[in-house]
Amino acid sequence: MQHALYRAAKAGPGRRFHALGDKIHRRDVFRRAWVMVRANNGAPGIDRTTLAQVEEHGIDRLLGELADELRQGNCRPLPARRVFIPKPGVKNSKDRCPSRRFVTASCRPR
Repeated sequence: MQHALYRAAKAGPGRRFHALGDKIHRRDVFRRAWVMVRANNGAPGIDRTTLAQVEEHGIDRLLGELADELRQGNCRPLPARRVFIPKPGVKNSKDRCPSRRFVTASCRPR
């Protein structure tokens, strides 16, 4: 299906796809998405649910519940999880202050 949509979009660049919702709710689309998520071995999201917990709950049950929520319009995504990414060479705000001052002083017009 994804390839068919791709071909249709390339064949008619001005074409608009108005009814994609019915395609999103299809069981095979959900199943393929799950296979991709499972193959990626993703880390738990903001809800801290692991893939093992999802499998314990039941994949078909989860996908069915998600499809129902999407059909009813009740599905609301959770906010993204914030993760601190350390920057090399910057230990804390005290370290940034002198370097910031140097940049500001050296960029001043003379």
